[in-house]
Amino acid sequence: MNDRSSRPAIRSRVADMGAYDVVFVGFPVWWYREPSIIDTFMEDYDFSGKTVVPFATSGGSPIGSSGKNLEALAPGAKVESGKRFAANTPGSELAAWAAQWL
Repeated sequence: MNDRSSRPAIRSRVADMGAYDVVFVGFPVWWYREPSIIDTFMEDYDFSGKTVVPFATSGGSPIGSSGKNLEALAPGAKVESGKRFAANTPGSELAAWAAQWL
C-alpha cells in the first residue's frame, strides 16, 4: 500500500468493455483511497465517453481521494462523485442509489 506505483495483476478481463456506457467500480477504502488493484483496472481499459461510478465499503473511513484518483486514471470519462456504504446498508438503499445511472 505504501508503493502507489504498484500495479497488482488482475486474473481475468471484462470481455467487452465497449458494451458498457456506465461502469460501477467498487472497492474497500484503504487509508482514504482505492486499493492499487483498482488502479490496475482503471489503467487496463479505455473509459473515454463512459460514466464511471465509484462506490466503496468501509467501517468508517470516508471515500477520501479516490474520486480524484480515478479521474486521473480515466481520461475522457465522466467520473461521478463516489459514495461510501457501511456494511449494514440495506440492499434497498443500494439499489435506489444505483438506479439513478441505469
